[in-house]
Amino acid sequence: MMRRRASEEAGAPLPDRYLVTPDGRYFVVRGRLWRRTNPALPEDSRRTWVKALMAARRAVGVAKRAGDDNALTDARAAVERAKVALGERGPVWWEDGAPDENRRMAARSSYAAWFAALVPDAPS
Repeated sequence: MMRRRASEEAGAPLPDRYLVTPDGRYFVVRGRLWRRTNPALPEDSRRTWVKALMAARRAVGVAKRAGDDNALTDARAAVERAKVALGERGPVWWEDGAPDENRRMAARSSYAAWFAALVPDAPS
């Protein structure tokens, strides 16, 4: 099986160093699956939510540095809203009934054989 890189997939571009599962649902970072943005999301909507996500992540950092627990709670809620809107969290964006494996180790998921073929020395 060929190694598929994120740059070959539809949806938000990812650096070439990330593997993307054959079905395009997840990318792999240090052996862990992370759900990708819903590829059916209109580009203008995706762009809007990515900007909101980046602003919310910056707000998390500002709140942490300031030691402001209320602002931190608000910023983390904004991150969650953006991630749900992008399809990276919350209900899955695919319709075939496959379970969500977000944040699972690839070697212990339904993608284990695919991952082992590409990264044979990965811990299982």
